[in-house]
Amino acid sequence: MTSDSSPAPAEELLPATRRALLHRTARAQSEGRSPSLVAAVVRDGQVVWHGSRTCVNGHAPDGDTQYRIGSITKTFTAVLVMRLRDEGLLDLADPLERHLPGTGAGEVTVRQLLSHTAGLAAETPAPWWERTPGTIRPSLDDVLGADPLLHPPGQRHHYSNPGFTLLGALIERLRGAPWAEVLRREVLEPLGLRRTSAQPEAPHAGGWAVHPWADVLLPEPAEDLGLMAAAGQLWSTTSDLARFAVFLLEGDDRVLSAETVREMRRPAAPGESDWTGGYGLGVQLIRSGERALAGHTGSLPGFLACLLLSEAADEEGLAAVVLANCTSGPLVATLTADLIGIVADAEPRIPEPWRPLPAADPELLALTGSWYWGTQLFGLRLSADGGVEFGPQNGTGRRSRFRADGEGRWIGLDGYYDGETLRVMRGDDGKVSHLDLGSFVFTRLPYEAGAPVPGGVDEEGWRGLP
Repeated sequence: MTSDSSPAPAEELLPATRRALLHRTARAQSEGRSPSLVAAVVRDGQVVWHGSRTCVNGHAPDGDTQYRIGSITKTFTAVLVMRLRDEGLLDLADPLERHLPGTGAGEVTVRQLLSHTAGLAAETPAPWWERTPGTIRPSLDDVLGADPLLHPPGQRHHYSNPGFTLLGALIERLRGAPWAEVLRREVLEPLGLRRTSAQPEAPHAGGWAVHPWADVLLPEPAEDLGLMAAAGQLWSTTSDLARFAVFLLEGDDRVLSAETVREMRRPAAPGESDWTGGYGLGVQLIRSGERALAGHTGSLPGFLACLLLSEAADEEGLAAVVLANCTSGPLVATLTADLIGIVADAEPRIPEPWRPLPAADPELLALTGSWYWGTQLFGLRLSADGGVEFGPQNGTGRRSRFRADGEGRWIGLDGYYDGETLRVMRGDDGKVSHLDLGSFVFTRLPYEAGAPVPGGVDEEGWRGLP
């Protein structure tokens, strides 16, 4: 998505689908005993459904009502870090010490912080940072404690809130401005997220704790998190988070490219033992049944939040947001995934009509068809976007899509060959000899004579059983 893009009008959901979404949302609010709950579904760049439920008669939160979004803030912080990387101000492999010296955790890398593999503690030293003023932790030493590393860096996934405080401090050091100011200038304003802010702005929901054994409420404090802001400070609305979901799906050249947001959504660390997913770069990866989802959950005292988008090719452009104003109760990640599933299952995307390519390079067309790795048959075909698809013809195996990267080269976009280079190799006569993919030689015939097959080919050639 670029700055001058404008989505076409979205197709309206069917009445039965809208009722199913409302029923699922109402059931979550009722069974989860949330004072209010608001949800939205996004398809093809636009909100196609919005629903809310509340215990207050005559009042219903809408897409403009702010809720605190907790750790969804981490994805916003990760966007700022990736901007620094894309501008060449840092490398994800850089140790933190190179840019932010003196933290006591300088050996960990930027990538490890983004993917929660730095080995840092999950929380700050006591008291509980989410329910106390940020002023009681005035320095990074107060956030990290005397021994910040619980595990060797890079060896396991261990979710860390202080890790994103370090990333917030890194952003401030390299930008020379407060985290919230940088976020507003570089992300919120370009994306039009006018109702996303570090402090609540009316209209906004109040946070509540619901007694576990009685239907009574206790107001929760809305603390300013201070240095922990980059881990969970933000307030937002379903309308703004819907726009942010579109950005995470498509990118926006004013903020991050489509390629970089795809990189954020790729697995960078396995999930913890009780997760059904993993973690990218500031992005949670969740599996709901057979459906792969990306986004983030969030919670702070008085609030629950979730933003998820579908990674399925036939569900491209489908996302959902759920916000609630209670400390616990509704299973917001399950609800968000269910809202996506309701739309995907009830109204599957109608495929675009097949159309032939407007033109095809004869030399590229000549490369299509059968190729052999040893005796295993692979196939290469042109894709509508100008790239190629390459993979085995029998079974699943090592299949990938590739984009053009100069004459006779393609870079893998997914699967086993993600990031690998597919090259067309030519002989002295200029004719195509073979394909090279990560040192694997693919020839037009099995073990084709004259091709540089590692180990050589028996000079007597193919034969029957003696």
